[in-house]
Amino acid sequence: MHFATAASTTGGKFFTMIFALVAFAAVVGVILFVASLVERRGRKGVAWLFLAPTFVLLLVGLVYPAGRTILRSLYDAAGTSFIGLQNYTTIFGSSEQLVVLRNTVLWVLVTPFIATAVGLLYAILVDGARGESFAKALIFLPMAISFVGASIIWKFVYEYREHLENLLPGQQQINQIGLLNQVIVWLGGTPQQFLIDSPWNTFFLIVVMIWIQAGFAMTILSASIKAIPSEIVEAARLDGTSAVEMFRFITLPSIRPSVVVVLTTIAIGGLKVFDIIRTMTGGSFGTSVVANEFYTQSFSAGNQGLGSALAVLLFVLVIPIVVYNVRQLRASEGR
Repeated sequence: MHFATAASTTGGKFFTMIFALVAFAAVVGVILFVASLVERRGRKGVAWLFLAPTFVLLLVGLVYPAGRTILRSLYDAAGTSFIGLQNYTTIFGSSEQLVVLRNTVLWVLVTPFIATAVGLLYAILVDGARGESFAKALIFLPMAISFVGASIIWKFVYEYREHLENLLPGQQQINQIGLLNQVIVWLGGTPQQFLIDSPWNTFFLIVVMIWIQAGFAMTILSASIKAIPSEIVEAARLDGTSAVEMFRFITLPSIRPSVVVVLTTIAIGGLKVFDIIRTMTGGSFGTSVVANEFYTQSFSAGNQGLGSALAVLLFVLVIPIVVYNVRQLRASEGR
């Protein structure tokens, strides 16, 4: 019985996959056929035929849901009564939601600058050194780990077990399984619950994001440093430029566009962070951020109105960073 059900389910999924492939091929075939007819008649606008499916998907998958979310944010939790901007008033007036906003600001301000600084420092230190490729691979490795996987790793690093005073000397070491607390015990200290005390627990969560994103920053900035013309570097060295002056007046201005891209990219990631919070604390102990609170209100608390308002707020906060990034890219390209 179970085998027959599994077989029918598998067969249904296989049929759905085949149908989707055939439908995709049919749509592409129709577009190519119409494009050939338009081209034969010497009319312009062939490119719009290929862009049309993209616009349709954007309307269905982005514009329509965004409009529905904005509209939904103006209703109550049940979605039956129009309450205007009351959900947004709750976000900026509730003490719990203000903690969420504070944590989000910390993620956006702390994560990109420290991750970029670590990546830049590492890129400068290993540039041209022996074993450069291996050294860069080590710091880039966390990028290959998902946020959930990295969160589980660091949750074990921060793991806490109660420090029992009645145990014999040395047994406290056995009692600890968290790496950081084990080191503290070895040094004669008392184990700490790193993920409980607010707001310091937020900084311990930010460390996970920095650990992951430092490799990304190092890769981008290292490539930019190597792209600096050697003539400029040699001329500065002949003029007796010190290492600090070389970095301040040559390296940093030359890689400024890349630094901006790295900062804004990591800032957007910090603004939308969800996996780390959900995996390590679930938003408890004052660690929740806008993305996690949106999920909690929408799917756990059943408050669709407040959840939609948080989603809109998250979208609004991302827009200035994206606009600034685009402007910087255009400025660097001389547009």
